[in-house]
Amino acid sequence: MSWNLWGTPNSLYTGKVRSYLIKQGIPFANRAAAEGHFHEAIIPKVGRWIVPVLEGADGTIVQDGADIIRHFEAGGATRHPAFPATPRHAVISQIFELFGGEGLLRPAMHYRWNFDATNRAFIEADFIRSLAPIDADDNVKAGIFGMASNRMREAMAGFGVTAETIPTVEASYAEFLALFDAHLAGSPYLLGSAPTIGDYGLIAPLYAHLARDPEPARLMQTTAHRVWRWTERMNRADADAGEYGAPDAVLFADDDVPDTLKALLRFIAEDYLPEVRAYVGFINDWLAARPDLAAGSSGLDRPSERRMGEVSFGWRGHEITAMVMPYRLYLLQMIHDLFDRADADGQAAITALLEETGLADLLTLRTARRIERRDHLEVWGPPRASSAI
Repeated sequence: MSWNLWGTPNSLYTGKVRSYLIKQGIPFANRAAAEGHFHEAIIPKVGRWIVPVLEGADGTIVQDGADIIRHFEAGGATRHPAFPATPRHAVISQIFELFGGEGLLRPAMHYRWNFDATNRAFIEADFIRSLAPIDADDNVKAGIFGMASNRMREAMAGFGVTAETIPTVEASYAEFLALFDAHLAGSPYLLGSAPTIGDYGLIAPLYAHLARDPEPARLMQTTAHRVWRWTERMNRADADAGEYGAPDAVLFADDDVPDTLKALLRFIAEDYLPEVRAYVGFINDWLAARPDLAAGSSGLDRPSERRMGEVSFGWRGHEITAMVMPYRLYLLQMIHDLFDRADADGQAAITALLEETGLADLLTLRTARRIERRDHLEVWGPPRASSAI
């Protein structure tokens, strides 16, 4: 079956799905969210303006990058299975899906919206051509970009990017690029010679924002060339790994975790784990204050709202206040599910790795209720049998 991928070239989460479809050889057409069909047929089905949305020729609608990938993986006929079969690789890949799509939002937003002298002309043209109707006049186009720009700049602050934190955001991102670049010296993808869900998580910010927008693209090209090549590789149907000797599409043998990958995991422990702790604490307090919250509800006045509130936490010497959105804990929950399904030996291997890299708390940071997705929205499941987690 053929598919329409509704989104924009500059969309972080559309980029994740596009890369997956390309790598799996799934036939699809890129469709612009500005098209009339998106507004007339897709938005009413999904219930809000959001991308990406995948529309099948038979009318099937799947919204959300993680859910789209799992839709195809459930069919079992993908070219490169996104989910590793071995315990450590499976959990590592899931950690990078979470960190890529959610933990790299500060540099992604900073390098897009705080370099107007370099970026603005490109971003404005890109947004207008993606979001404005083809026949829109200049005033309409300017209004669309102005609205999108203002909204995204507000979101940037909501992720903790401020005048005070910008130097640290830049230093943190430079450290990440150096670590990922060093890791890619030994393999074309995160876990070997084939892409996994961790690669698709990372490509979301590292392509749409950080490899397309002029300022961060220049930075990546000049300071982390292997990462730049990886962003190209992730958007090509073939392996595009000639510089590695065109290896077979396999993961590291025996569930191996190279030291360069452990270094990246330690980076996540320092850079992102404090935010996860704060999120889980906020949400468990929020749930405790609503003991009668009905299962299947978001608990918010507007069901389509994604923001539950704000939480403050320490990050690299700063006190950051950031928006709380349950979606990222939906991804965190997938790490828990992998661990819970593993056998005793697998759980021991996962625990030892996460203790070694400072990420052991990821296994115990759990919300008092499961987060589910129904009708393209995040909602709360019933209370867990025990809150002693």
